[in-house]
Amino acid sequence: MGMKDQFQEKSEQWQNQARQKADQAREQMQGRGRRRDEDMESPQHPQRDREREREQEDRFDQDHDA
Repeated sequence: MGMKDQFQEKSEQWQNQARQKADQAREQMQGRGRRRDEDMESPQHPQRDREREREQEDRFDQDHDA
């Protein structure tokens, strides 16, 4: 196997690992979001909802930047 093939294979491995980590993080956030939603079902917390959505979007963007 040549150097180019080795590099390409390693790059693909890293990309797959990054996708898996992003998927895991997304699943964790969805699970946390569900629990929070159950705790905060009343419409008295619109500010917290907006903050939570922003945090999720930021984490999602960070995962894709990796």
